[in-house]
Formats: sequence, C-alpha cells, structure tokens
Amino acid sequence: MNLSVNDSHPANSTTLSSGPILWYQFDECRSEPYGFVFYFFVKVLNMLVGIPANVMVMWHVTKKRADPSTSDIFIFNMALLDAFFGLVTPIELVNRLLLGDDRIWYFQRLAYGVKDVTPLFLTCVCLDRYVAVVHPIVFSRVRDNKFRIALSSFVWTLTLAYALSKSIVNDNTINEVFAGLILSAFCIMIFCNISIIWVLRRSVIGKEEMHPTKKRAFRMVMIALAIIVALYLPPVALFPFSRFYSFVDFNCKISIIVFAIMDLSCSIEPLLYISKMTFLTFRGCACCQSLSKNPVHVTV
Repeated sequence: MNLSVNDSHPANSTTLSSGPILWYQFDECRSEPYGFVFYFFVKVLNMLVGIPANVMVMWHVTKKRADPSTSDIFIFNMALLDAFFGLVTPIELVNRLLLGDDRIWYFQRLAYGVKDVTPLFLTCVCLDRYVAVVHPIVFSRVRDNKFRIALSSFVWTLTLAYALSKSIVNDNTINEVFAGLILSAFCIMIFCNISIIWVLRRSVIGKEEMHPTKKRAFRMVMIALAIIVALYLPPVALFPFSRFYSFVDFNCKISIIVFAIMDLSCSIEPLLYISKMTFLTFRGCACCQSLSKNPVHVTV
C-alpha cells in the first residue's frame, strides 16, 4: 500500500508552513481546512470522553476479581494506550497554537505510532473470544494467562518498535508497515466476529427462539462487528488508491478524515465496554458456558 503522505497522522514539522498552524498541516490545505477541523473535534472529544471512559475501564478491570475475563489483560492494555493518546491532545494543541517546537513533533509522532498499533490489542480480544466460542476444547487448555501475558508483551514490543521508528525515521516504509498491520488486523477481526456470529446462529437451529442471554450476546457481537467495519474499513478501502487522488484531496480531506474516524475508537470502544458492564453485568454469555464450560465475554 503506497501512501502519498509523510506519516499516518497530521504531525510532521518538516511539512508545516511557517509558524504554528492549528487547523491544517500543508499550505495547500488553506482552502480546505475542514478535514483538520473535524480531526481536532475528534481529538477534543477523545480528551473529554475517551480519557475518563478508558480510566473507568482500567479501574473496573483492575477491581474485577469475582468474575474475571480472559480478555481483561488485552482490554486493560488497549484502554491504557487509548488514554495515553487522549492525554497527548493538549500538548499537540499548545504546540500547534503557540510553540511549533520540532522536538515536540517527535513526541507527537511517537504518540501517533502508538495509536496506529493499538488495534492489535483489539485483534487479540477478538481472537481470544473466537477461540472460546468456536474452539472451546482448545480454549480450555489455554486459559492460563501466561499465554496472554506473553502475547501482550509481544504486541508491546511491536508497538514500541513501530512508534519509535515512526518518530525518528518517519518515511514511506513506516507507512507501508502501518498499512500491512491495519489490513491484517481488520481481516482477523472480521473473521473472528463473523465466526462467533455463525456459531451463535447455528446453536439455535431447530429451536423456536434464541435464549435471551445468547440473544444479547449475538446483538453485542453484531454491534462490535459494525463498529470494527465503520472504524477500520475506510483506511483499508481508500489508502490503496492514494495515487489516484490529488495532493489536496488526499492530504487535506481523505487521509485526515480517515484517521479521525479511526481515532474515534478511543471513545467508542470503552463506552461499549461500559455499556456491557452496565447492562450485562460482565457475566459473559450462556453460549460460552455451554460450549466451553467456562464463562467468557464474547463482546468487544
């Protein structure tokens, strides 16, 4: 995937016109600043909504001992990275409005690199629930959190390596790595969620009505699938054709709006988790109990 921008988020001090500029990155975007207006609206939303929501998720995961989920470690790490990304927003706004400091742009690109790879933890959540529902026997053998700690450590290694590379090197090779990561993560998440839905539907064949608990689980997985498609399909669908867009169309409209949509995950995903906590009391679903004999969450 060949991107025509210098980085996957609007934060490159070498391409900024003279002086700090809030709403646009390139001089060519002066006449088309609305994509950047939307981008920073999303950033402020993530700061006001996403930070407290992610802190609440981390607090709940930490305090939840009576009925822990095997995916908790992935959810905690994802919430931690999303909260960090939200906390960076004031720094970026101050740097764009007042400072224009090149050293801060290195930190900004580091933060953007962290956010780029955060979907890998969501992919781990989807994989964990896929195994629990579709392969319950295998799941019963890998319930030990040592596997999940090892996988989380591997994802953290990838995250730090990618973020540091993006901050320091920041060339098209890094963009190609991002494209490959997001495409792979998207395909895995879609496969896992569709497989879970298939198993849930197949488990009620020949029955008049789906069990209420299974019905709630089915509805939540459908919502999760819709959110994944809405957040991560745009970069997968649009970025391969970047060479066919004009500079202004791609850099001032398409790419900035696509990354703003992806960044909405900082608020949407923890809010979905909180809604599950409120309405499903974090009890897992009956279908997982019947398939694996162990309660496990199947929602994102």
